[in-house]
Amino acid sequence: MRQTTRPGRLESARFLFERMLGYASPLGLFAEETGPTGDMLGNFPQAFTHLALINSAFILDRALDHGNAGNGNA
Repeated sequence: MRQTTRPGRLESARFLFERMLGYASPLGLFAEETGPTGDMLGNFPQAFTHLALINSAFILDRALDHGNAGNGNA
């Protein structure tokens, strides 16, 4: 997520994050891996996947706030 939150790529980062949310189970849980067609693979639920999602949300939120700071929208 850090690479996609660089200036000029925030929309791409937001799209990827929202796409990832779509791979959650009906209970909002994630498996260890996601297959090419969205299949849940590996251990379920997987704590490390959830930690990575939380970290990505934090990074994206900070990048979006920083990007809006110069516009008076923060």
